[in-house]
Amino acid sequence: MTGLGTRLMTWISGRYVGTDEFGNRYYRGRGRRGYTRERRWVMYKGAVEASRVPPEWHGWLHYVSDNAPLEARSRFAWQQPHQPNLTGTADAYRPAGSLLKGGTRAKASADYEPWTPR
Repeated sequence: MTGLGTRLMTWISGRYVGTDEFGNRYYRGRGRRGYTRERRWVMYKGAVEASRVPPEWHGWLHYVSDNAPLEARSRFAWQQPHQPNLTGTADAYRPAGSLLKGGTRAKASADYEPWTPR
């Protein structure tokens, strides 16, 4: 949930830039006295989670690009759809041998071998 101060600042000085596929809304503000560049921020839809910002919008938020991403931008064939951080969910990555996945992992050449005296 976004705070009341952020909503008020957005309403007073924010200019809407665009929305991503998750419904997050992006804004820019006028440069304040003493600052050379404009302020940029995101109003999250739902829970505030930074990993929900797609890469193209992340670049814009961090001043990598001056132009906001286009709504109808097509992705390259090799690009996969953006996913937020899935840690702690049922969809989290669990490699073979993980206690949460069950099973045992395959033996590796770098496995530990205890030292035994002769």
